[in-house]
Amino acid sequence: MKELPEKVETEENKKTGFFARLKTGLSKTRNTLAGGIDQIVHGRAKVDDALLDELEEVLLLADVGIGATGALLDALKKEVAAERIRNQEDVMRSLKAHMARLLKEGHSPEAEAGGPPRVILVIGVNGSGKTTTIGKLARRWKSEGKKVLLAAGDTFRAAAIEQMRVWAEREGVPCIFQKSGADPSAVAYDAVQAGVARAMDVVIVDTAGRLQTNQNLMEELKKVKRVISKVLPGAPHETLLVLDASIGQNSISQARLFHEAMGIDGLVMTKLDGTGKGGVLFSITRELKIPVRYIGIGEKAEDLQPFDPAAFVEALFSR
Repeated sequence: MKELPEKVETEENKKTGFFARLKTGLSKTRNTLAGGIDQIVHGRAKVDDALLDELEEVLLLADVGIGATGALLDALKKEVAAERIRNQEDVMRSLKAHMARLLKEGHSPEAEAGGPPRVILVIGVNGSGKTTTIGKLARRWKSEGKKVLLAAGDTFRAAAIEQMRVWAEREGVPCIFQKSGADPSAVAYDAVQAGVARAMDVVIVDTAGRLQTNQNLMEELKKVKRVISKVLPGAPHETLLVLDASIGQNSISQARLFHEAMGIDGLVMTKLDGTGKGGVLFSITRELKIPVRYIGIGEKAEDLQPFDPAAFVEALFSR
């Protein structure tokens, strides 16, 4: 009986600690978005069209996007017309609620079905933080007691292979790799075979990341996916696209093209701590209906966390 409160407190401390990191990591976006909204709302005596016009400008500057911004303002206007918004506090309360609702519309919990091993195919352009994300996911799942295997499938860059090997050694997990220039599909094939033979729980496959407009890259990724399914029917069980938040609205075009070619199951948005354009999550969620699985808000492994729409909005507006 004495141990239960201590366990509950520990879990609560973990949640509190991550929320604090989330607030810190979103500071640039918060300054652009929530800071601008706060100045507009609390500097006005009444809620009118001029206030809504200024809100639109702030939302667009934070890369919330035209479509998502329009949806949020339409919702506010309906509440103003129904006289449910009468003052500044009502505006902030309503805006937060509608933003959280928008993010929740495209959100779904991560599926655990498939495997073993559960095969995760990770795609994205070079520089998005793809390999680092894989390393962080490996640490996360290993800490949960899962047996994880990595595959260095970006064979076009010797540095990417070496980086994957370093992450594997650091986290104490096996890594399947071949020399630079080898066929990426062969690496994926060997990795999934090894995952089955060694009774692994999770196999994470890295891929090449040249520009998403490169047709050869897309065909290559499709081949990797086909080869994986031949080794283990039903695999890959999840295809994750890693996006760099700092490129703002350009990430939507990346996501759209990768989704058309590969059928993305979830997104990982990295580098949110280094940009004021974190509002792009609202735009991506509304336009593509692809769930955001994880967000990266710092360099540490624990700074990659499952995406919680309500916590994200709360952190954006917390002072």
